[in-house]
Amino acid sequence: MATYKGIQGFSIQNLSADPSNPIEGQVWYNSTSNVWKVEETTTVGAWATGNNMNTARLLLAGCGTQTVALAFGGEITAATGATEEYNGATWASNPTGLNTARYALAGCGIQTAALAFGGDPPITGATEEYNGAAWTSNPTGLNTARRSSAAAGTQTAGLAFGGLEPTAPATGATEEYNGATWTSNPTGLNTVRRILAGCGTQTAALAFGGGPPNVGATEEYNGSTWTSNPTGLNTARSGLAGAGIQTAALAFGGETTVETGATEEYDGATWTTSPASLATARRAIAGCGTQTAGLAFGGINPVAISAATEEWLGAGAGVTKTITVS
Repeated sequence: MATYKGIQGFSIQNLSADPSNPIEGQVWYNSTSNVWKVEETTTVGAWATGNNMNTARLLLAGCGTQTVALAFGGEITAATGATEEYNGATWASNPTGLNTARYALAGCGIQTAALAFGGDPPITGATEEYNGAAWTSNPTGLNTARRSSAAAGTQTAGLAFGGLEPTAPATGATEEYNGATWTSNPTGLNTVRRILAGCGTQTAALAFGGGPPNVGATEEYNGSTWTSNPTGLNTARSGLAGAGIQTAALAFGGETTVETGATEEYDGATWTTSPASLATARRAIAGCGTQTAGLAFGGINPVAISAATEEWLGAGAGVTKTITVS
């Protein structure tokens, strides 16, 4: 009679806990839960519910990865500077928040080196840097004060684009940050808009969605100019969030005529709608991470301001499944 070892060339491991980095096809027995398990690759993405943020809010900003994320700013009943760190399981509040409490701000970077800029009220260009413990204000803010803009990049190579100015309902203004000062690019977005989303790097960024009116317009930035993609989001919307890079992006949430949980993936040319939507449809949401490991948090739905957190497990990501026998 053939055995697993005879077929595969190795024995099934007997482990007291699941391995931290299993590989596709790996099989093991979990002696603590007394079940057989196997590591598979997902073919269709799905959202999983995570633990709520400590401070429910909308119009917040975020950055980082699915397991090491940062949430900051936003609106509760008024502007807040509340800052929280996510470790892949729970959110921890930092008693030291933003120096300038605000909502409708943007941000980029990682949990220990983040950048926050813009926001309201009043509409500002205020810029702050986070070192993993505290925020430091930069006396040199955005050249174009604005709210509801989008961001890409890192703390020392950030990108700001779009938004609402004090004197204009929407802008395409684009600025680059070098870790000390902002430099305006005379070539802005081709489609001026606010409440849009973005991702990528300072030299390879992606802008998508926004309004008014709601658009699916998608543009790519090469470090100098924006190029419009005639193929935009399948669901035109504003107040959405994004994650990933220019050639592998994720868009989720937002508002059409109502809040939506619609999720789409971008391959550098076209957007594909996922059959899986956010469990909590919402707008004015924040997000971070990658196309295969995104994180969605905060926002507002028709019922209330949300503290909901959801983790995206995209197609091609590994997932551990229990083997059932009869």
